Amino acid sequence: MIDIIQSFTFDYAMFITLNLVLSTIVILLERKNSTAALAWLFFLNLFPGFGFFFYILLSQNISKRKIFAYSKEEERLFNKALNHQKHAIRENQFDYGNAETIEYKDLILFHNRMSNALLSTNDHVDIFNNGPDLFHQLFEDIANAQEHIHLLYFIIKNDEIGNKLINALIQKAAEGVEVRLLVDHVGGRTLSPKLIGKIQSSKIQLAFFFPSKFKYFNLKGNYRNHRKIVVIDGTLGYIGGLNVGNEYVGKSKRFGYWRDTHLRLYGDSVMSLQLRFILDWRNASMEKLATTAKYLRHVVSDSKTAIQIVCSGPDNINQQIKQGYLQIIHKAKKYIYIQTPYFIPDDSILEGLKIAAASGVDVRIMIPQMPDHLFVYWATYSYCGDLIPYGVKIFIYERGFLHSKMIVSDNTIASVGSCNFDIRSFKLNFEANAFIYERRTSIGLRKEFDEDLRYCRQLTQTIYDKRSFWIKFKESISRLFSPVL
Repeated sequence: MIDIIQSFTFDYAMFITLNLVLSTIVILLERKNSTAALAWLFFLNLFPGFGFFFYILLSQNISKRKIFAYSKEEERLFNKALNHQKHAIRENQFDYGNAETIEYKDLILFHNRMSNALLSTNDHVDIFNNGPDLFHQLFEDIANAQEHIHLLYFIIKNDEIGNKLINALIQKAAEGVEVRLLVDHVGGRTLSPKLIGKIQSSKIQLAFFFPSKFKYFNLKGNYRNHRKIVVIDGTLGYIGGLNVGNEYVGKSKRFGYWRDTHLRLYGDSVMSLQLRFILDWRNASMEKLATTAKYLRHVVSDSKTAIQIVCSGPDNINQQIKQGYLQIIHKAKKYIYIQTPYFIPDDSILEGLKIAAASGVDVRIMIPQMPDHLFVYWATYSYCGDLIPYGVKIFIYERGFLHSKMIVSDNTIASVGSCNFDIRSFKLNFEANAFIYERRTSIGLRKEFDEDLRYCRQLTQTIYDKRSFWIKFKESISRLFSPVL
C-alpha cells in the first residue's frame, strides 16, 4: 500500500512539474504580452492537464497566416485606387464632401494604411436602435432585391425570426436572385440539421466560417467571425451589432427589451462591405467569387456622409478598430460617449479614457445592468470602477439588455459595428465597423445615447464603494482572467 502511495505521489509530482515546464515553454514561444502570459500561466497550473485543453481550444496564433487574399490583379487594382486616394489626401486635393471630415485627415490616412480602408464620401445612413425596426426594413429590402443578396452573421438562431429570414431568402433564391449566406460555425451551432438541409436543398449557397467536424467543439473556439454584414444588389448595405434571433427583437424572457445599434448604408461604402464579404466567403466556401462590376457598383447619391469600413481580426497583429477608437479618444475636445455590453479594455484604452476625462472631456460609458456572460460582466464592472475617480461617468442601462457597440465624439465622428470595447473583440474576433466622419449622423447617435440615459442609473463612487464583499470577490476573479476571457 505504501509503495502504491509513494508511486502515485511521485507520478503526480512529475506530472505537475512537467505541466509547469511545458506551460512556461508554450507561453514563451507564443510571445504574448506579459499580462496575458501571466494569466495563462496561472490558469494552466491552477488546472493542470485540463488547462491545456482550453489553451489548445482558445489560444492558437493565426496572426501570420494569410487567410484572406485578393488575386494579383485584384490587389493591383485595389492598391492603385487606395494609393490614389492616399496621395490626394496628403496633397490636400481630396474632396471630402463636408468640412468636418477634414478634421480627421490623420485618422483617415491611418485607416488607409493600416486597414486598407477606402474612404467613401457619398453615403446616406439610416440608424436603427432596435431589432423590430431593423428587421422590418431588412425584410423589405430583401423582398425588393433583384440580383443578389449576401449575408454574413455571427449568430443565426433556429427560431421564429431566424426561420422568417431563411424563408425570405429561399423565396428570393427561387425567383432567381443569387443568395449567399455565411454563418460563423460556433454562432450557428443552434441551426438544426433539418433547417440546414432545408437551406441546402434550396438555391441558397450556405457556408460556415472556420467549421469543425463537431457541433459543440471547435479548435478555433477563440477566433470567430463576429461581423454582421448584409449587401443587397451592391447598393444597399447593413452593418452593426444585431444578429438574427428572437432575443434580438425583444422576445427573450431573460433579456426583455434588446437595445442595439445597426446602420443601413446607401453609397460607395457598400463596395467596402461587399469586398469584405467576398474575402470571407472565399475563405469559408472555397468559391472563387469574382470582384466584378456585378457586385462592386458606384452609387450615385446626393448624400455627403464620409465613411470608412474598417475590419480587424487575429490574422493581423494590428488592432485596427481599437486603434481607431484610440484616435477618437485622443482627439476628443468636448465629449466621448461609449455604449458597449462588455468593457474589458487594454491599458492603452484605459489610460486614454483616464487622460481624456481628467483633462476636462465629458466621458460617458453605458453598460447593461444584466450579464449574458458572468465573468465578463464582473470584469466590466471592475474596469468601470477604475475610471470613476478620474471623472468618467458610468451609466447602467436598466430598460433591458444593452448590446450596442458605439462611440461618438464632439458631434463630428462616430463608429458603429460589431466590435465591443474588450480584448476579445480587439485581438481575437474578426470584426467590422463603420467609421463615420460627419455631423448629422454623429448628432443622431448622440441623441440616441441621450435618450437611453432616461433608462439608466449612474454608478457613482459612493455606490461603487458600497458593493458587497461577494461582488468584490467576483470582480477580483473575473479581473484576473480578463486577458483571456
